Amino acid sequence: MNTFKTSIALAAFLAAGSATAQEKVTFSDLSWNGAQAIGHVLSTIIEDQMGGDADIVSGMNQAAVIMAGMDKGDGSIDVFTDLWMPNQQALWDEYIEGNGTVVTNSPYKGTSNIYVPTYMTDTVKSIEDLKNPEVAAMFDTDGNGKGEYWAGDVTWASTKRWQIKFKSYGLDGLWEPNIVSADTFKAGLEAAYTAEKPQLFYYWTPEAIHVKYDLTAVEEPARTDGCEDVNLDAEDWLEVSEFNCVIASNDIYVAYSKSLEERNPAVAKMLSNVQFTGDEINGWIVEMFENKRDPREVAEDWIADNKDTVQSWIDG
Repeated sequence: MNTFKTSIALAAFLAAGSATAQEKVTFSDLSWNGAQAIGHVLSTIIEDQMGGDADIVSGMNQAAVIMAGMDKGDGSIDVFTDLWMPNQQALWDEYIEGNGTVVTNSPYKGTSNIYVPTYMTDTVKSIEDLKNPEVAAMFDTDGNGKGEYWAGDVTWASTKRWQIKFKSYGLDGLWEPNIVSADTFKAGLEAAYTAEKPQLFYYWTPEAIHVKYDLTAVEEPARTDGCEDVNLDAEDWLEVSEFNCVIASNDIYVAYSKSLEERNPAVAKMLSNVQFTGDEINGWIVEMFENKRDPREVAEDWIADNKDTVQSWIDG
C-alpha cells in the first residue's frame, strides 16, 4: 500500500514537472521590425517544435517595463527579443550584471548610422556638410529655419543618443530632431523618396529599408578614446553627455528571465543557444513586413528549411 501511494505521488510529481516545463512563455512586442520578426520565429519554435505555449504580449514595448517584468520572474513577460547594446546599458547594469535575474544568448551584430538617400550624396557626404546653413535649409520643412532629421521613436534610448551627437557635433543650432514613431517616419520617407526630396535620418542594420531604398550613411569621425561619454539617466542628459564619433557596431541579444531556467527549462536552454545572423533577420523582415506575408508562415518556412540549426538550439 505504501508502495502504491509512493508511485502515485511520484506520478503526480512528474506530471507537475511536465506541466511546469510547458508553462507559457511571453514575448515582448517591440516597435521595430527586427524585434518583431525574432518574436514570431522564436514563439513558433516553442509552439511547433517544442510543443509549448508562447504569446507575444501586445503593447509590451517599453524597455524598462520589460526588464523589470523579467526581473520579477512571474511570467508577465519573459523575453526581450532584441536588446541593443550599449543602448540599454543602464538596464544591463541593473538586471543582468547587478541582480542577475536576466540572462542572454550570444549576440549578433548590428550597425547604427545617420543616412541620406543616395540621390542626396552630391550635397551631403559627411557630418561637416551638415554644418553648412544652406544645406540645413534644404531640410527645413516647417519654415522655422532649422533642418529636420529623424532621431527615432520617443521611447528609444537611441533617440537621445542622436540628439547628443548632433549637439556634440555643433549642429543643434542648425538642426532639430523629428521624434515620431517608426511607422510615421517610414510613411513620410516613402513619399519624400518618391519625390526625391531631402531626408536625413537615423537607421540601423539589419532592416528591410536598405532593400527598399538606395541609402548612404553619412560619414562621421572615427572612434577615439573618450569620444563617447553618455549618461542617458541624468536629468540633464543632453547637457552632460558628449558623443562626437561614429557609433561602434552594436551587440544585439535575446534576453530572457532567468526564472525560465526553473519555470520552463527546455525553453531557457533553447534561448541560451539561439544564434542569429543579420542576414537571416533581414530576410524575415523583408518577407514579413515588405512582402506582407503572414509572419507565422514565414517563420514556419524558415524553420522547415533550417531544421538542423533549430534542433541544435533545442538540444544544446
